[in-house]
Amino acid sequence: MFGLSELAIILIVVAAVLAVKKLPELTRSAGKSARILKSEARAARDADEPGTPRVIQGETVEREDPGSNTGPRG
Repeated sequence: MFGLSELAIILIVVAAVLAVKKLPELTRSAGKSARILKSEARAARDADEPGTPRVIQGETVEREDPGSNTGPRG
């Protein structure tokens, strides 16, 4: 019958054949994870440096002019 080494080789080959279908998805997921990790590490490093503005992509912050009070006067 089969020995332990032959059985291990067969299992590795079967796993490789089944993994080929999922390989693009796995690599895409690994790339996204690496980008997230890199951005988080950069954010943590930038948080240590006070005085640098934090830019959040996709949000706009409008500042109020301190000289113009548009609210109701009471």
